[in-house]
Amino acid sequence: MTGYHVFELGTTVLQRGMTVPNLRLIYQTYGTLNQDRSNAILYPTSYAAQHTDTEWLIGPGRILDPREWFIIIPNMFGNGMSCSPSNLGEPFGHGRYPEFTHWDNIHAQKRLLEEVFGIERLALAYGWSMGAQQALHWGAVFPDRVARICAVCGSAKTSEHNKVFLHGVRATLTADPAWRDGYFAERPVTGLRAMGRVYAGWALSQAFYREKLYIDAGFSSLEDWYVRSWEGFFLRRHGEDLLSMLRTWELSDISDNTLFKGDIDRALGAITADTVIMPSRTDLYFTPEDSRREAAGIPNALYLEIPSKWGHRAGNPVLNADDTRFIARTVATLLDRSLT
Repeated sequence: MTGYHVFELGTTVLQRGMTVPNLRLIYQTYGTLNQDRSNAILYPTSYAAQHTDTEWLIGPGRILDPREWFIIIPNMFGNGMSCSPSNLGEPFGHGRYPEFTHWDNIHAQKRLLEEVFGIERLALAYGWSMGAQQALHWGAVFPDRVARICAVCGSAKTSEHNKVFLHGVRATLTADPAWRDGYFAERPVTGLRAMGRVYAGWALSQAFYREKLYIDAGFSSLEDWYVRSWEGFFLRRHGEDLLSMLRTWELSDISDNTLFKGDIDRALGAITADTVIMPSRTDLYFTPEDSRREAAGIPNALYLEIPSKWGHRAGNPVLNADDTRFIARTVATLLDRSLT
């Protein structure tokens, strides 16, 4: 599964007020759209991920099966493929990049679905982490456009504790000597490596490390896990793209818009889709407690925990067959439901 498509949105005013000429959304599709356009699944990307990082769960017999469903992965703004600090150019360089929000992401996605594919209603919005945030934005902002939502290890509104994590990651990255005058003057290798090690402590649970589950995942030692998994992942990305996505994550709130004016209860109550809120039991920053509270405010929501020791990464279980099977069963059940 390689390659991608480009959707040109033209000159666009973002939610936070900046105008971006020639806003571009990069996306990829899998499967075939049926005649009545009723089999579309939207699968937005997560933090620092591009579509090639998440397409592992698409395939015959996998979580999202392209033999039956038409799956669209739109790359989130800031991820280095769609419009991002690393590819916008002047005058947005040297720390002047615009703030992107999930309001911007989902409105671009809605235009893509309508203008390119003629899709008026999604069978499912599926997402993990920041992808789950986008799926829940879809449910609140476009309730008549999405039949089902599966939000895995995500949130409708970024919690204060989650922001503490984000601020710590940002401080780690920008402590690199390359960070000068509000931008990276050169590649922040030290900061990227340090960011990976800090992230590793938050993204997996205490039980994961106590039982050395990274050995079962194919890593020879804790250091091997740090270097090949975490440092390697962030070293692939542009420092200011990572900061841009952190800001989008921090701003995530389905009620922070002209529709709901900050009323999160009203925004949650506006979601009419058949919804599964699926946290990991051991997630340290999208916590089960926060997810349970949000699920209680959604009229047709099922709260279901992934019984995993893999923390936040239980929701993206590329290295964990048990969690993959759990998510796959849940998605299959959700897609089999007869909806009104």
